[in-house]
Amino acid sequence: MAAAEKRTFSLPSEQANYIDSLVSSGTYATSSEVIRAGLRALQERDTAVERWLREEVVPVAAAMKADPGRAVSIDQVFDEIRTLHAGRLKASERAA
Repeated sequence: MAAAEKRTFSLPSEQANYIDSLVSSGTYATSSEVIRAGLRALQERDTAVERWLREEVVPVAAAMKADPGRAVSIDQVFDEIRTLHAGRLKASERAA
C-alpha cells in the first residue's frame, strides 16, 4: 500500500452518519476504509466516463461533423421515442 497522508475535511451530518453506520455494521473496519472505497468508486466511474467519451462520443461527433446529413431532427427523435414507448405499452398490456 502507498504511504498514507493525513487529511482533514468536513462532511454534512448525513454523510458522516452514513460513514458511521457502515463502520458500526462491520461493512468497513474504519472510516478511512469507507472514504478509500468511495474514492476508488469515483475513480472507476471517472475512468468509465472518459473511456465512453473517447471511444463512443468523440467518434460520433467527428462523423457528424464530417457528414452533417447523417443528423436527424429533434422531431424525428421524439417521434421514434413515442413509437417505441407506445409499442412497449401495448406489449406490457398484452402481458398483463
